[in-house]
Order: sequence, then structure tokens, then C-alpha cells
Amino acid sequence: MRINKYIASCGIASRRKAEEIILQKRVKVNGKVVEELSFNIDENNDTVEIDGVQIGLDEKEVYIVLNKPEGYITTVKDQFDRPSVLDLVGDIKERIYPIGRLDYETSGLLILTNDGDLTYKLTHPKHEVDKTYMAIVKGIPTIDEMKKFEEGLYIEDYKTAPAKIRIVKKDEEKNYAICEIKIHEGRNRQVRKMCRAIEHPVLRLRRVAMGKITLKETKVGEYRHLTKEEVEYLKGLR
Repeated sequence: MRINKYIASCGIASRRKAEEIILQKRVKVNGKVVEELSFNIDENNDTVEIDGVQIGLDEKEVYIVLNKPEGYITTVKDQFDRPSVLDLVGDIKERIYPIGRLDYETSGLLILTNDGDLTYKLTHPKHEVDKTYMAIVKGIPTIDEMKKFEEGLYIEDYKTAPAKIRIVKKDEEKNYAICEIKIHEGRNRQVRKMCRAIEHPVLRLRRVAMGKITLKETKVGEYRHLTKEEVEYLKGLR
């Protein structure tokens, strides 16, 4: 088995991320550093380590939905020593990682798993999985502004893919609106940047769904395991 597939099968990271780990010289096979992405291993006899920790295929696959609070990062390490979402799932013995990211100020639905292949599938650009957000924005977007939002906006050096936006509630006196926003891209802080581009900056942002997966009754800071049907749904996405 190729080394990057093995790392993904162990639930450590997606195949693409596994390649980065290999190139960073963090992987050892039988005590020797591996740098070749084409390296093949015998999964039954070879010993594989990442950062000095042995990995293996014996872990069961775990799929959970976390209701992320604001003020948590979704990366493993942080230079400012801020709390991580992994701190909220510390009772799960398997090594799990978030599928995609939510920025520090954003709350809501985050899927975590040790299924590297599913992580790769759901984060690859060719798989257009809708992500639904509820955003409190400054001001009240006009029909023309929302049309521009839906057609795609030029942000920095790229144009966003078509998206959806609708006003759920508005308060003209307090000058804000609550909008439901759906995108299928996953660029860094994209919803915030898109709202800023139409001059309605986000005041608060919460993700409420990824495809058909929702939080259900999961409270902020808590998680639930995905049902068998939900896992099959995610694996069946095209």
C-alpha cells in the first residue's frame, strides 16, 4: 500500500495532507525517514511512525458532529495557544480531525472523523457539498446586492462560485439582518469576505448544516455521533 494511502486509512489525515506530512520528513518506516511519495509499505509487517508516534489500522472509524463554540480553533496547533475543538472531544480515544475548518469567531456544525478518505472527498473542490450558514450582518442587503452575491463576487484574486442568500429576519431600526447563506466552496473566511464585498459585514456567523447533516439537538460545546444513515449519505455524495 502506498504510504499516503496508509496514513489516510489510519485516519491521520487526507491523502493530500499525508503527502505534505511525508515531504516534511515527519514519517518513518521501520525507523527510517521516508521522503518518497511513491513509497510502498507492507501494512501487516512494517512499523510506521509520524512525529515519533506509531500509527496503525486497528482503530475503529469515528464520525461525529460537534457544535463548535466561538473562540475555538479547528487546527491542531496554534501559535497563540488558543483552545482547540479537539479539547472538546477529549473523551474519544481515537485520533480524529475536523473535515474542513471554521474560523475562530465562527460557531456551529463541524464534522470530525478519522476516516481519511471521507475527509479527502468532502474537502476536494470537485465535490460540491452545500454548507449552510446563519449570518447576522450589518445593514439590510438589497435585492441587487443579493443578486451579485448569488452570481459570484471578486474577492482578492478569485471569483467566488454561485451561492445562495436570503433574508430570514430584518430590523431596520437596529440596522441589521439575519441571512441564510449557502455556499459549496470552502475558502478561508469566505462567507465573511463575501458579505464584506457587498458592504454588509458579518456581526455573527454560525454554520447550521453540511449537505443534509444538521446539528439536531446538539448543544453548543457538545457533540453527537453520526447515524449509520448519515455516514452512508456522506460516503455516497458525488
